[in-house]
Amino acid sequence: MEAIIATPKEAATVILLRPAHGTDSGPFEVLMVHRHPNSAFVPECYVFPGGCIDAEDCGPEIIPHCRGRDRETAMRILGDMPTEEMALGAWVAGIRETFEETGILLAHTAAEKQELDRRRRRLLAGESTFLQLVREESWLLAADRLEYFAHWITPEFLPLRYDVRFFIARAPEEQVACPDGVELTGHVWTTPLHALAEYDAQRFPMVLPTIMTLRELADHESIASVFAAARRKRIPAILTKVETRDNRLVEIMPDGTTFSFVK
Repeated sequence: MEAIIATPKEAATVILLRPAHGTDSGPFEVLMVHRHPNSAFVPECYVFPGGCIDAEDCGPEIIPHCRGRDRETAMRILGDMPTEEMALGAWVAGIRETFEETGILLAHTAAEKQELDRRRRRLLAGESTFLQLVREESWLLAADRLEYFAHWITPEFLPLRYDVRFFIARAPEEQVACPDGVELTGHVWTTPLHALAEYDAQRFPMVLPTIMTLRELADHESIASVFAAARRKRIPAILTKVETRDNRLVEIMPDGTTFSFVK
């Protein structure tokens, strides 16, 4: 019987950047969140905040609350989304998931931390939707501060698959990350080089898209350089393959480069 290949779900993730604090291993840090050991997808791995694109992220009601992006612009930038509605929804989902998972809101509207925390608790408790909060607070989502950076698709052999758009954004200076304690059990600000060194030492589990993204970030000397490169780069969809070689699983990049599936 031929294996059934799961259809990947559309998703978005946000790489938050800030200047490095007291470190000699890089000029800037990224926010990494630690997934719960019982997570169905990449348990116990360090990842960037993100998740699936919801129907509400793509609805017409959210459009007036998005600064600097409309459906046509979003579709032109991403290029290969199923619909214009979902293209803009990728930006919204990235902002929403970042707020849900870390408490950091990427918006032009100023808000006190205590008030943001209260609104986030309502959201996590299911007492309100993100759209309802956006409307109530008249938040202007900072879609214009998110630059498209990468596109990865989960390998076909996995039962849970995601078609993920990666964005970069500067972390708001006045906000503090606080994991939700449900999907995520912790977080760390780290330079790309330090995260990669910890991975090599088997102290920092990650999956290939995260590793490759950190390697690319590590080549830059500043946050400004990352954003400048993002605006210039061509972004293909990367779908890797997984095969068994020499009695071990390896993940194969489109160019043929292989990586051990399990570190």
